Amino acid sequence: MTVRVRFFAQFRERYGASHELDPPAGATVAAVIRQVVGDDRAEASVLGLDGRLRDYVILMRNGRRIEHDEANTMAVEDGDEVAVFPPVAGG
Repeated sequence: MTVRVRFFAQFRERYGASHELDPPAGATVAAVIRQVVGDDRAEASVLGLDGRLRDYVILMRNGRRIEHDEANTMAVEDGDEVAVFPPVAGG
């Protein structure tokens, strides 16, 4: 199974633009993100000190936005693309 995790804006600078992973069957969206991020819990990290996704992180799976509680339970499938965005501001 191959899953792509893509990071955008300052997350791309921190973790790289794109990662292809071969997660085990049943791995969740949150698990594949943690696989790339590792133990990074710094202020600008995707993960908080408790290891959970920070509230402001925006997640998409195959172009559809998902909530954090979904990311913790939703299993990835072969060919999935997970996108991770920082908060968006504008005017």
